[in-house]
Amino acid sequence: MAPGPVIVVPTYQEAGNLRALLPALLALEIDPLILVVDDASPDGTGRVAEEFGATDPRVRVLHRPRKEGLGPAYREGLAHALELGRPSVVHMDADLSHDPADVPRLVAALAEADLVVGSRYVDGVRVINWPLSRLLLSVTANGYVRRVTGLGVRDCTSGFRAWRAETLGGVLTRSRASGYAFLVETLFLAWRQGARVREEPIVFTERRSGRSNLSRSAVVESLWVPWRLRLGRAAPRPGQLAGRADYSR
Repeated sequence: MAPGPVIVVPTYQEAGNLRALLPALLALEIDPLILVVDDASPDGTGRVAEEFGATDPRVRVLHRPRKEGLGPAYREGLAHALELGRPSVVHMDADLSHDPADVPRLVAALAEADLVVGSRYVDGVRVINWPLSRLLLSVTANGYVRRVTGLGVRDCTSGFRAWRAETLGGVLTRSRASGYAFLVETLFLAWRQGARVREEPIVFTERRSGRSNLSRSAVVESLWVPWRLRLGRAAPRPGQLAGRADYSR
């Protein structure tokens, strides 16, 4: 069997969810390594991950000293994942909103793409248990990103993605965003460097426990980062969608 992906899971206050997520990921028949990136969660999330790692060496834990935002956590975790030498890297949420059973399908799609986005919107709207206000906010945010940047991806803000390691390595050192805008930024940078981007439909289910926190600073950053990307110096050539439609300009 070829080496499976490194699955990066950033966490903060996800102890209960992690106890359900890790067994599901470990049961996948794709030989995964799982890297939990914990920002010093007060509820002991890092300790839960360590307990799994003590019995299964496929679970690794990266302890960060404090919560600094999604971008720094992803950058450090993804950089560490690349050092593990696997051919692909997946990142996903810890709150069970992303179905672990979808991971093999996203990884398999890398046979024809460099970056695969688990998309809530590529084939209709596939979201469960969101209030209408949140769904409208998400759809509006994605429309805003597409209009400003020229990206044709339907779900630019999805945190469920599979990357070829070499594509991710070419993007990661160029990212600067600290909040959720990191997801838009890395997608844009991959597209601009010529990556083949594919969207695979997923069903997104609202978290089972805990709550998501979107700070005011993260919202502000999400508004201006698309303009920084559009007006900044771009890589030589835009990429395209692999399979469903052409995303080149």
